Parts: sequence; structure tokens; C-alpha cells
Amino acid sequence: MKRKDFTTYFKEQLQDGEKAGRVTTSTHGIYTVADDETERFGEVSGRFHYHTVEDSGFPAVGDWVVIDPYDEGRRVKIQRVLNRNTVFSRSAPGQSNKEQVIAANVDVVFIVTALTQEMNPRRLERYIEQVYESGARPVIVCTKKDLSTSLHNQLFQIEQAAPGVPVYPVNSLHGEGLELLKHELTPGQTVSLVGSSGVGKSTLMNALLEKEVQETQAVREEDDRGRHTTTHRELFSLPDGSYMMDTPGMRELQLWGNGEGNLDYTFSDIGALSAGCRFRDCRHEEEPGCAVQAAIQSGEMEVSRLKSYNKLKRERRRLELKDKYGTHRTNRMLHGPNAVKE
Repeated sequence: MKRKDFTTYFKEQLQDGEKAGRVTTSTHGIYTVADDETERFGEVSGRFHYHTVEDSGFPAVGDWVVIDPYDEGRRVKIQRVLNRNTVFSRSAPGQSNKEQVIAANVDVVFIVTALTQEMNPRRLERYIEQVYESGARPVIVCTKKDLSTSLHNQLFQIEQAAPGVPVYPVNSLHGEGLELLKHELTPGQTVSLVGSSGVGKSTLMNALLEKEVQETQAVREEDDRGRHTTTHRELFSLPDGSYMMDTPGMRELQLWGNGEGNLDYTFSDIGALSAGCRFRDCRHEEEPGCAVQAAIQSGEMEVSRLKSYNKLKRERRRLELKDKYGTHRTNRMLHGPNAVKE
């Protein structure tokens, strides 16, 4: 990992004599760490393991870490993780109170969706919310453009679900649209790909890397779903000097964090309309003079978008309460006889 990409943000965290590298793969506690000299396997030190309580504190792909080479320089011990500039997380599947780090120190997230029946605007809203929460910038990449039977309608739905987010329809197999997409790549910056299985993340990565580094598989024709071709996260160098990380397809994306303010970015259209509501605390339900409901009645906005906004807002509220009071007390507060109104 070239030193020119080791920004001041991370350099300032090093103490005298410390060496640093970047985690490029992570599999069952075995890491690959790249530095100026080479790429080596490694693991966390005993001290690191003893003092790290949460899973989210362990190294993730994209992390910059302090390392000590051993075994005649062939392997490294990871002593600590440098403070992350951005972190893309979700609630661990089945455990809404545990954080699972998807990627660290990512500048841009390519949210990949296929222009087939797999496309789901409501799912895109969840991804966009998480990207804003991470501190990265979202970009939507629509793959399998050649398979779309209603391209303009699908792109309209996506743009409605993602106001202000760049959208790029591409055909990765034939390179159509990739030159425009490459404008989102900047030397030294890191891009992560996220999306469901079968949407074409690996094919897209191979096209951008200009070589076959990721195995690809066909999707099932009956439902457009694919197998998890990518089984682990890995960081690659692109020809232009940027970096790209592929991730396994995610069957579920449970929100993490309580950054309700980020909903204002994800649903900026609702925020803009809310300024025209008669009441400042309008819930956009049956209040008189609600500009959001007026937009729904006129066809300017789909009611499903407002429902998605309210659903994500409730999830954020639950996460905030769980973080403050714990799971059991939160359940009593929300579902008990004296439940608070969300």
C-alpha cells in the first residue's frame, strides 16, 4: 500500500518507530496486511485480543493498523487499529444490538443494483442511509442495462428514491457506461461495492480492474437471485491508482447507529416538502395543511416512500433507545402497557 495514500489523518496517529499497513483481506481472524514493502499474512497480538471487547474493534478490510513483523519478516502482529476515518456498518444479522463492520476508511460506496426484477427502490433507500451514516458518499450503479425492459421507468424510480445521488446505468460485460462511471474514481481514494447477491458486483469489479480477479456465476432465471460468488471482503488496486473493495452479497441490511439526522440526506425531498407544512411538528399523517400528503395526492411522491421514511425513522428510534436503555427495557417502553409513542 503506497505511502502516498497514507494520509495525514493516519500519519498523525503513529508514535515514534511504529510501522503501519493496511488490511486488504480478513478471513476468520487471519489478515493480509500491505505496506510499502510487501503484503503479508498476520493476526492480532495477544494483548490486542485481550483488550478488545467488541467485535467491531477488531481489524476490518480497509483499516490502517500498527504492525510488528516477525518470523523473519514473513508475518506481522497487529498491535492496534488506527482511528477510522469512515466506517460502513450494519447490525449483525439476528443481533440488532451488535455492530458488524462491513468496510473501513471508504470514501465512496457504489450501491449496485440490477435493472431486472431484483431492483427495489426501498432497499436502495436503506443502503443510502447507511452510506451517509458511515461518512462516505453514495453512488448508485445500475448493472445489466441490456436486460432492462423499461429502462427509463426504472431509472426514474431510482432517482425518486435517491435524490441528489449520482446514478449510472452500465453493461459491465460489454463496457457500456463504464467510462462515465470511472469519473467517480479518484487516485488514492477507496471505493466499496455493496448490493445483493447476483446484481453483478464481481463482474463490475473485473471490468473496472481490467482483469479477472473475482469469480462470477449466473443467477437463477426464475427470481434473478444469485449465489454468494464473493465469500470475503478484499481490497484491490485499480489501474488509475484508486482502490476498490468487493463485499459478499447481503440478504439483510439492518441499520446501525442512531444518526437520525442522516435521514435528512436520504429523504431530502420529504425534508424540503416539510418546510411547507402548516405545523412545524407535522407527522405527515392526517394533519391539515400537510405539504407531504399534498404531494402524495398530486402524484408528485409515492406513498411507499413516506412509509419507508417512517419505517427507517422508527428503526433509528429503537436503536437509540437500545443504546441508551438496553434491549429488554426498550421492548417494555415500546410494547408494554405504558408504551411511548414513536
